[in-house]
Amino acid sequence: MLSVIDDYLILGAGVSGIIMAKELTANGANVTLMEAGEHFNKDTYPQKEIDANSKLYWGGGIELNHQATIGFLRPKVVGGGSIVNQALLDRFDNVALESWSEVSGIKDFNVEKMKAWYEKAESGVKIQEIPKEYRNANADIFIQGFKNLGYECAPLKRAQSGCEYEKGNDCIQCLSGCKLDSKQSTAITALPKALENGLKLFSQMEATRIEQKHDLIIVHAVDKNKAHHTFKAKNLILASGAVGNSKLLLSSKLKNASLMLGKNFYTHPQFMSLGLYEKEIAAHKGPFQAMKSDEPHFRISKFKLENVFAPPVGLAMLLPGFGKKHMASMKKLRHYACVEVAIRDQVPGSIKLTSSGRVHITKELKGDDFQTYKRGEKVIHQIFYSTGATKVINGELSIGLHLMGGLCIGEDSKSSVVNPDFQLHHASNIFCADSSIFPNAPGINPSLTIMALTLKAADRIMKKANHS
Repeated sequence: MLSVIDDYLILGAGVSGIIMAKELTANGANVTLMEAGEHFNKDTYPQKEIDANSKLYWGGGIELNHQATIGFLRPKVVGGGSIVNQALLDRFDNVALESWSEVSGIKDFNVEKMKAWYEKAESGVKIQEIPKEYRNANADIFIQGFKNLGYECAPLKRAQSGCEYEKGNDCIQCLSGCKLDSKQSTAITALPKALENGLKLFSQMEATRIEQKHDLIIVHAVDKNKAHHTFKAKNLILASGAVGNSKLLLSSKLKNASLMLGKNFYTHPQFMSLGLYEKEIAAHKGPFQAMKSDEPHFRISKFKLENVFAPPVGLAMLLPGFGKKHMASMKKLRHYACVEVAIRDQVPGSIKLTSSGRVHITKELKGDDFQTYKRGEKVIHQIFYSTGATKVINGELSIGLHLMGGLCIGEDSKSSVVNPDFQLHHASNIFCADSSIFPNAPGINPSLTIMALTLKAADRIMKKANHS
């Protein structure tokens, strides 16, 4: 398709890819950004949940592990996870960063050395907490339950501005893309500036294979009509997440590819439990995710709790039973409160390819991870029953929202894929700084750290290029 040789070709227009594009184009680089998903705006996001599932995610809305016990939500849209998530932003603490340093051998992973990058990431978005007067009844139950049990909780920090709660806006709609552009997705905070700086964006263009020829990277891709295209660049930046990056590199079979490729895959498995109340809760109304646990004991025990909810199709997957029994449960939707437990998983999975080239994810909830989940579930039951619930229903499917690892970062090329300069150990012109480089599960929402690491990586890449 193209004879132009870019300075940088970025694969994946999510949080990392768009921020990287903004930084590189601001430095005068010639950059192309490729994304398999569509490019929507506030007026064109899908209006119905079933359409959003098929248009904004891989796998028609959900992908499963080999045992069909964990469902993975993998965004496929310009803006990536920042379009379909609740824009939660938290810095990693020393528990997470020191663990990374120990595993990777990289001394830069500590609170002090990451501080400047977090500050720069935060400066690019507007961050708020949900005002008390707009917290819904589900958040009130969460807060009261924590008070009853003597535990600490705190408001979630969210990348948002102008959500118009006073007009009755419901955040659950934003899982299909924010209709107000109030959610601070990279599609509105960073992409416009990158395009202004000369970025070339190709949406609905999926990279299928890469090859190295001399000092160039050649990327083979197909568009929405299955037409084949070829892109060339001096440098390649992988920003398609844990599954996307692993699949592409495994498919490409690069010379000297790391034996660790696709390994150490983590997901922060999340389980939603529903408390049934006689009164109406309407957990889907207003800002449906406002509070988190802030209990040191929970952090030590490797789990956290948040008040959440899900649209009808998603909720239907969690409720037990079939036919009339299931329908009866769904009719009580307005009377459910919902709390999820997310665990800091210690047992990693792996990403492989089948003989036909399809992704095969091995990831189980077992051993200490299963016991961690049960400890969190027990607290949720106590929250519900202490606040008047008549029944508690545990969701039947674990959800993996934070897909991490597969290209783990580290000093040692024998135990990692990416080096401390964010380059593949055996390919100095291929870079990565998204969640796929995480060496283990931090137990904290990864979005802000993906932003910070991308800014740090962009700085190193540009300094290297200017020096060259």
